[in-house]
Amino acid sequence: MLSGRITAGNNPFRNCHFSAPVVSGEIDMPSVAVHDATVWYELMGSPSEPAMVLVSGTGGTMHSNWGHLVPTFSKKRRILLVDYSGSGKTTDDGGPLSVQMLVDQIMAAVQAASLDRFDLVGYSLGSCLSMTIAAQHPERVRSMVLLAGFFDGSDRRNTLQAGLWLDLIERDPVLFARMIVLNGMKPERVSAMSQADINGWIQAIVQNNDWKGISRQIDLDRRLNVTGVLDKILAPTLVIGCKYDQVAPISHSREMARRINGSSYAELDAGHLAPFEQAHEFAQLVMGFVG
Repeated sequence: MLSGRITAGNNPFRNCHFSAPVVSGEIDMPSVAVHDATVWYELMGSPSEPAMVLVSGTGGTMHSNWGHLVPTFSKKRRILLVDYSGSGKTTDDGGPLSVQMLVDQIMAAVQAASLDRFDLVGYSLGSCLSMTIAAQHPERVRSMVLLAGFFDGSDRRNTLQAGLWLDLIERDPVLFARMIVLNGMKPERVSAMSQADINGWIQAIVQNNDWKGISRQIDLDRRLNVTGVLDKILAPTLVIGCKYDQVAPISHSREMARRINGSSYAELDAGHLAPFEQAHEFAQLVMGFVG
């Protein structure tokens, strides 16, 4: 849901800078043609390390969702970041999105980057895409971590939420940004933020989102249903639910963990914006699981 950089001096997320990360090793920023799309991706870190593919959530970009985490992950992994349709510099015909379309784009970047097997980390909508990749390419996915995920966006609550988001974006993106800040984090954390911090988050969301792109992704959120892939996942999987998640309620993560054979389960004391709210704890869970 978030792009840009927050600069409020007293920001509790001051270590989470939503821009290109600084890592050791090589950084490559090419693109790949996939049907009518030009998909941009980044490959960073040492080629000698095992690969890890990070899959963003709705409205996120390779930098806004992952920039503050890549320096940690890249110590032991070669990182592939992909901006699928609706995000970042990636362009296409502007039509409706589908899960398979975005999965094909991510896998095209994997192929272009010459990655064989990889760990897969998906956040929110990225969890839906990651589960589909794992089910369709079991020989490629070494392990998988799913954060704040869901598998059926067509339920009444999610369609109500998605419709509200689209209405807010159309009428006034500031209202949408205020709702994301209000509902995206643990209530006590929002209460403890200064007004400058809150304004910084709202400003970053408003100024840096691609509103046409995020609207297309929200439309996909309310249509997708990947229930059919859950029992086809073979990779060792860690499902992470967020106790205060008002976007993808924790019941989704618990059910995913129940349905994915042999999966492990953990919870974070955070809302849907857990990659920022509990960045250190999330990174520890990921690296502890993938080894």
